[in-house]
Order: sequence, then structure tokens, then C-alpha cells
Amino acid sequence: MSPPRAAADRSIAFCADDVGLVAGVADTVAALAAGRRLSNASCVTTAAAWPSEGAAIGAATKAIDGFELGLHFNLTEGAPRSPDLARVWPQLPGLKELIVRAHLGNLPLAALASEWRAQVDAFADVVGRLPAHVDGHQHVHHLPQVRDVLLEEFGAEPGRTRPAVRNTGRLIGPGHAFKRMVIEGTGGRALRRDLRARGLRHNEALLGVYDFRGAYRPLVRGWLAAAPQRGGLVFCHPKRGAPDAADPIAAARDREAAYLASDAFADDLAEAGFSLGSAWQSSSAG
Repeated sequence: MSPPRAAADRSIAFCADDVGLVAGVADTVAALAAGRRLSNASCVTTAAAWPSEGAAIGAATKAIDGFELGLHFNLTEGAPRSPDLARVWPQLPGLKELIVRAHLGNLPLAALASEWRAQVDAFADVVGRLPAHVDGHQHVHHLPQVRDVLLEEFGAEPGRTRPAVRNTGRLIGPGHAFKRMVIEGTGGRALRRDLRARGLRHNEALLGVYDFRGAYRPLVRGWLAAAPQRGGLVFCHPKRGAPDAADPIAAARDREAAYLASDAFADDLAEAGFSLGSAWQSSSAG
């Protein structure tokens, strides 16, 4: 796997989500990162696979220049990590229930703050450093009240470098317009305004929305065609190896991983004039 050819003036980030959620993702992500096929990865620290997956990805990517690990804040799958939230929700609610309760203003704020800190601490305990960026599993970080907890926690840490935050307020690319509209409308646009107001680093645009079906390469080519010159972030979910029967997107993970490791991906980046790099920009650029 040869690294993509460098481009002169355009950069884009590819971030692999779900490290720790499904066993085996860490090994795939580490191999892709070593081959310079990824810029970032986001980690779920609530699942049983996290301690081993987190240790593996932390050790394997520590010396890769420019590669960043972040937190994929989870409120919709499995059990909470903090005792405070577990007393309220022994099992995390599904996404639809969480969206409804968030928009009704009916979330347990103090327990959510405890859960945020517990997931961050679990990341730091295993990886040995704080997350460089944060986002949400199924984009939960932008929901009302959840968004407030996240931003308040950043403000409570004076003197500490604040992580970048995935902006879900501008989703671009071909197709899947309804899904993109739902993500923006359930909290993405509000999060974008807050990130700008607080001067927090974020991506200018988000790409990667699809239905986890069909060939992956045409989708990526479409996202590259739509991406801004800088500040674009493509989220993806690669994993090679035996599929997990409980994983609803196992087949899509395998297709994504195969393409990202291929010469076709390097060719597509070069043809579009992109090299891999950071998506994080200041509020003035967002």
C-alpha cells in the first residue's frame, strides 16, 4: 500500500469512526494510518472492546506524524460508562428516543456531564493522552442539551488545549439529501453557530453521509468533487476481517476498508487534487 501522491494546495481529512465499538477496527485503522490513508480516528470508550482496541490504536499511531485520535461520544448504543447515568439509563436509549427527549429538553444534564467526563477519562486512561478532537456516535454531540454539556465542559478547563469539534452543520456531497438535512436540522446548524461564537476549531464541511449500501468508490469521488479546497472532513467506518454478526454495517465496513487501502483511492485523491491533512480551522475560516 503506497501512500497517496501529495497535492500542492488542496487538503482533506478522512476520519475513521467506531474504534472500540467493534473488535478489529483498531487493527484496520492502524494499518490505514500507517499507509497515510487516514488523517484521524474517533474512539468509542463505552464498549467491551475498548481497552484492547484503544491500547492497540494508541500504540500503533503514536509515532505517525499528524495522525490524531479523538472521542466518539456515545449515548445511543450499549450501556453508560458512568454510574450517574447508569442509574438513570441502565442501557442507553436509541437514537430516535434521544433526539425526541433532547428536543423536549428532557435529558438528565448532570448525569450527562458525568458521562462525558467518564468517557474522556476512559480515553485518556487507555491511550495516555486526551482526545485531540471530539464528535458523536450517530452525531449525538450536536443535539440540544448534549451540545450544551459538551461546550460547558470545554469552558471548564482553562489553560488546557481545547479539542477540535466535528461540525455537523454543513453536510455536502451527492445524494442522500434527506439524511443530510436531518443531521443539520436536529442540531448541526446550532452547533456550527456555537463553535463559531466560541472560537473553537472545527471542520468547514462534513462529507460521508450515505446508506451503507453499494459501491464505495463512486461515493468518495463525489465527495471529493464537492469538497472545499480546505477544511473538508470525510467520516468513514473501515474494518477488514471476519464480520461481526451483530454489526449492521459489517459489509459496508469491509468495502470501505478495501477501497481506502487500494491504489484507486490514491488515484482518486490525486485526480481531485487533494492530499490528506487536517480539517480543523479557526472560527474565522468556518
